[in-house]
This record gives sequence, structure tokens and C-alpha cells, in this order.
Amino acid sequence: MNAHTPIHSDALTGKATPPITVRDRRFGRGQEAARWWLDGDPIATAWFNALSATFPRGEALFIESVKAFRDGAPPKLEAEIRAFIRQEINHTREHVAFNKAAVQAGYDMSRIDERVAALIAQVKDRPPIGWLAVTMALEHFTAMFAHEFLKHPQHFVGADVEQAELWRWHAAEEIEHKGVAYDVWLHATRGWSRWKRWKVKSMTMLLVTSNFVRHRFEDALDLLRQDGIAGWKAKARLIWYLVGKPGIMRRVAPAWLAYFLPGFHPWEIDDRALISRYDSEFPDAVPAPA
Repeated sequence: MNAHTPIHSDALTGKATPPITVRDRRFGRGQEAARWWLDGDPIATAWFNALSATFPRGEALFIESVKAFRDGAPPKLEAEIRAFIRQEINHTREHVAFNKAAVQAGYDMSRIDERVAALIAQVKDRPPIGWLAVTMALEHFTAMFAHEFLKHPQHFVGADVEQAELWRWHAAEEIEHKGVAYDVWLHATRGWSRWKRWKVKSMTMLLVTSNFVRHRFEDALDLLRQDGIAGWKAKARLIWYLVGKPGIMRRVAPAWLAYFLPGFHPWEIDDRALISRYDSEFPDAVPAPA
């Protein structure tokens, strides 16, 4: 078994968290990805392409959200915010490249991008603490997916190697920084009652979940229509992929429910071993910690 990544106790939360390492990797440059890059499966490809289409704009929002509340943060959290931002900038760059490859493979991603832009504009109509609440909820989604992708490598069996490695790299770093937005939230709302904090984060998660599932489903169907796969059969196949086999949404349901527990913190789920496993497989890709 691989050794755990070294941990440090957080004075703000009391939780043990790993250091955040910025792994500046690049994927798929100069290569032409297959249209159905995930094992020749249009359903799986559509789902992951729909997810990737949200990341460049979404991660820009995440960066703005945590930066808005870094003043006065404890030194450890301030350092984690800086590393979080560097990781998210790299994620944005690589998903821009991934999305360009999808366009080169023949997909029109513009409608998805327009929908994401409209949703983010709605978020930005709220006060910055609202942006942070949305970021915290979406970071929990990315951490849940990241855990699932690294724990169950079969999700990428038969996939284009470079495309699959992008998702594994992204997953490792999402797990690593999964507590940052939450800890910024605790810092920003330190004057709130526990009831108010729980109510706002829970209501926000319910709204985010409704929008996330509905819009990603619509986005994947949009891409499937471009493959000539439409109607009730397309919906049935996508639903089965998400809740049947492999059942990504079904598998992450317990972690989603945990978000609503009193006293929840992302590092209640200790999945540092997944990061260690990823790093041990790619030691040359890991620079010194930030």
C-alpha cells in the first residue's frame, strides 16, 4: 500500500489536510482525438464532453469566489488559496484544449458554452458570499466525481490515453484541494450562527444540484443529437449510464447526502490514498509542493 501524503492540522477546522501540489501537466497536444474517445462509446463521451465544457467558465468563477474572501485568512488557508488558484488555472487551460479537440472532432460546443455563461451571470447577480456558496457546492460535486474516477479506473477502460490522463490528473488535484472553498466559507461566515450557515449551504446545494443535473443532462443530449442519437432512446441510454451501469450519479449519492450532515467537512472522507496512488504511478510529473 502506498504511504499517505503528509498531513497538517488546520487551525480553522481541526481537520487534517494534505499539502496542495501544483502538477503542471499538458495533455493531447499535437494529437487528434477520436470523436468517441471513451472506448468508442458515444454516451460516455457525450457525458464527459458536457462536463468539460463547463470547466473553463466555472473554474474562473471558483477562483474569483475564493479570492474575494482571502483577506484576513489564516496563513495556512491563504497559502492553500494560492495553490488552489494555480491548480484551477492549469485545469482551465487543459479543458480549453480538451474542448477544442471536441470541436475539431466535429462537435458544436457553442450552445453549451452559452448556457454556462448565462448561468454564471445569474450567480454573479448575487453578493460574493452567494458565489462562494455555489463554488463550495460545485467543488463538492467535482470532489465526488474525482473520488469515483480514481477509485474505479474502469470508467476509462478503452479510452484515448491522453484524454483519460487529463481526467485522472484533474481528479487527483480536485481531491487534494476539495476542502479549500469550504474552509474559505467557514472563514467568511465565522460571524454567522451554525443554523444560518447550514441553512444557506444546504439550500444552495439543492439549487445547484437541480441545475447541475438538469443542464448537464441537456448538454449531453445536445451532443448526442449531433451524433444522430436522439429521442427517448438517447434519454434512456444516458439515464442508464448515469444511474445504472457504470452509474456515476448513483455511486456518488452517499457522498452527496453527507454534505447536509451537521458538522460536515470535505475531509471527513479521507481519500488521500487515491492521490498517493496517482502520484506513485506518475512520479516524473510531480514537482515540488507549492
